[in-house]
Amino acid sequence: MALAAAAAATRPLRIGMVGGGTVGGGVYEIVMDRLGGTALHAAESGSVPPSTPRKTRGCIITKICVRDLTKPRSFHINEAATELVSDVNSILQDDSIDMVVEVMGGTTLARTVVLEALKSGKSVVTANKALIAEHLDEIHNAVKGSSSNPKFAFEAAVCGGIPIIETLQSCYAGDVVHEVMGIANGTTNYMLGKMEMGADYNEVLKEAQDLGYAEADPTADVEGHDVRAKIAILAKLAFGTTVPVDSIPCMGITGITPVDFEYAKLMGCTIKLVGTAGRLSQYGEHDGALSVYVSPKVVPNDHLLASARGAGNAIAVNSANLGTASYIGPGAGRFPTANSVVADICRVAATTGAPSVVSDPFPLSSNIALDNDYSSAFFLRISFQDGLGIIRTIGELAERHGVSINSVLQNPIKDHLAADFVVTTEECKLSQIKAMCNDIELQEFSTGVPLCMPLMLNLHE
Repeated sequence: MALAAAAAATRPLRIGMVGGGTVGGGVYEIVMDRLGGTALHAAESGSVPPSTPRKTRGCIITKICVRDLTKPRSFHINEAATELVSDVNSILQDDSIDMVVEVMGGTTLARTVVLEALKSGKSVVTANKALIAEHLDEIHNAVKGSSSNPKFAFEAAVCGGIPIIETLQSCYAGDVVHEVMGIANGTTNYMLGKMEMGADYNEVLKEAQDLGYAEADPTADVEGHDVRAKIAILAKLAFGTTVPVDSIPCMGITGITPVDFEYAKLMGCTIKLVGTAGRLSQYGEHDGALSVYVSPKVVPNDHLLASARGAGNAIAVNSANLGTASYIGPGAGRFPTANSVVADICRVAATTGAPSVVSDPFPLSSNIALDNDYSSAFFLRISFQDGLGIIRTIGELAERHGVSINSVLQNPIKDHLAADFVVTTEECKLSQIKAMCNDIELQEFSTGVPLCMPLMLNLHE
C-alpha cells in the first residue's frame, strides 16, 4: 500500500478542464508548454525518457470539456495528449483524472461540476467568483465532508494575477484584519481612467467593449456586481463571516460623469470603484459589526488605490500587526488570470518540501454581526436649476437628518437651467445621507437624484 501511494504521488497529475475560452486557453498553454505537460505525455508514451524528479508533480491536461466541439479555438490543442469532449460527465466519471479545473463561468452547471468533482474526491481549481460567493458554505461543506481530502483552490477568482487569496489564507494567521478594500474590476477602472480625462461614459464603454475589456452585456462590471462577489469572498477570508451577496449595498459607475471628476480634481482626488469590508469602529477599536459594500469612492491622489491605472487592480489590507499593506497588479486578462489558475494547480500538485494549498480553503470562522449601514464622509453632487435659497435649503435638510456639512464646491454656472454643485459632509451613516438625498430630489430646484459617494479622508481608509 505504501508503494502504491508513493507511485500515485509521483505520477503526473491528470487534469480535466471544463471551459476552453480565453482563460482556459491560457491555462492549457502554460500547463502543456511551460510545465511540461506535452513532454510528460511523450515520456508516458515511451517516445522520450522521463524527466528528473521535482518538488511539484508533473501536470497534464488530458481532457477539455467545451460546449461546441467544432468551434475554432484560440489555442493549439495537442490531440495526442488531450481529448476534446462535450459531456462534462466524461471528466467527472473518469477515475484517472485527479483534478478538475473549472473556467467555464456561470453558477448553474459550474456548481454541479464543482460539487460533483469534490464529492468524487477530485481536487478543484476555479476562477469563478460568482459561484464561490453565491455557494460559499455549500462548497466549503463539500470540501470538509469528503473523506478523500480533495483540495479546493480559487486564487484566480479575485483580482486575476494578484495573489490575494493565498495571502489572506495564510499570511495573516497571527494577525487581526481590520479592513480589506480595493479595486477589483479592471473594466471599470479602465473606464473611470478615461472619464477622468474627459471621455463620456457611453463613449468609453464602447471603447472598453471594442478592446475586449467589457462584455456585450456589461451589467456585471458597470453595476458593481463583479466586485460585490469578490468582496464577499475577501470578507470571508479576512473575517470568517459568510456574507450573503444580495445583502451587500452595491452601486456601480453608471451615474458617474466627467463633472464628478472635475470636482474630485479640485479636492486633489480621483474616483475609483471600490469594494470594502471592514469592522465598524467608533473609537478606533475595530471590534464592531462587519460592514461590506461596493461603491465608487472619492480617493485622494496620494492614496495607494489612486495608483491603479488602466485595467489594473489594487487591494489594501489594514491589520493590527502590519498596518496597511498593499497588493497591486493586473486584475484580468488571459495570462494574468491563467497564471493564478496554474499557481493553484502547482500547489495542489506539490510534493514534500514545496508550497501547497491549505487544507481548509476558508480557515477562519466567526459569527461577527453584519451591519451594512456604514459610516463615512460623503461627496454629494447635486443637479439643479438656479434660484434663490438653494444652499440654505440644503443646509436645513442636512440638519434635519443629522448630517454635518464640511464644504460646498461650485464651478461658475454656465447654464442656469442645468447646473451642478458639490457638498461634502463629515462622517455620518449611509442611511442618513440616503434620506437627505431623497429629500433633496423632492425640492423644486432639483433636476435629478443627487449622486452620493463615500469620500476617503484618511490614508489608512
